[in-house]
Amino acid sequence: MSRIVRIHEYGDASVLRIEDVAVPAPAADEVQIAVKAIGINRAEVMFRNHAYLQEAEFPSRLGYEAAGTVVTVGADVTGFAEGEAVSVIPPLDIARWGTYGEVANVPARLVVKHPAALSFEEAAAVWMQYVTAWGALVEQAKLGEGDFVIVTAASSSVGLAAFQIARMVGATVIATTRTGAKRQALLDAGAHHVVATGEEDLVAKVMEITDGAGARVVLDPVGGPSFEQLTASMARGGILLEYGALSGEPTPVSYTHL
Repeated sequence: MSRIVRIHEYGDASVLRIEDVAVPAPAADEVQIAVKAIGINRAEVMFRNHAYLQEAEFPSRLGYEAAGTVVTVGADVTGFAEGEAVSVIPPLDIARWGTYGEVANVPARLVVKHPAALSFEEAAAVWMQYVTAWGALVEQAKLGEGDFVIVTAASSSVGLAAFQIARMVGATVIATTRTGAKRQALLDAGAHHVVATGEEDLVAKVMEITDGAGARVVLDPVGGPSFEQLTASMARGGILLEYGALSGEPTPVSYTHL
């Protein structure tokens, strides 16, 4: 038996239960790991609160991020040895391969060996923000040399990862934040420009920065009323990538900006 965190209903953190559960052997294409560290992110909170894109089947495991050591592998898995330090690239199913617990089975294709110089805590925490930013900016938007990208919620982990990826491909980062309090910190973290949306006109600033062209790419986890200002700040033929719903308010779409 292993101690596993599960939920039997939706709700706040009080619905989390630590239970003794018999974890089955890994499937043929899975690796079983002894979990040493997990990440905790907003998606898991939303799942627990019944505000996520996936429905729970109770009792449900949860958790996207983990690092640990290999316990055993499925019949079709090669390349991993017992005791090796590994971390998990977040899978598509938050419950089936839930990582909150002492033991987790995860798809072998998403298990990565990590160097001894990287702690389990670091390894568990590093994947989500970078695969989110990379998938959106590079794989979807094809961000590249000469592009302007607006990054909202810029001080978040995904925002900071987006700075690094955008700079790597030669793009210019316009970070947004509500006040100027974080301006210097965001510039130090890699933003080329910072717009305090509570103090400045976002559209006017973006048009000034881009010489009237607008930003071709927007990376936004907020949605809600700010959506209109973002679309008005974009270049013709641009792409806006929504990867969250932090606002909780309706997201208006103005066809004059599309």
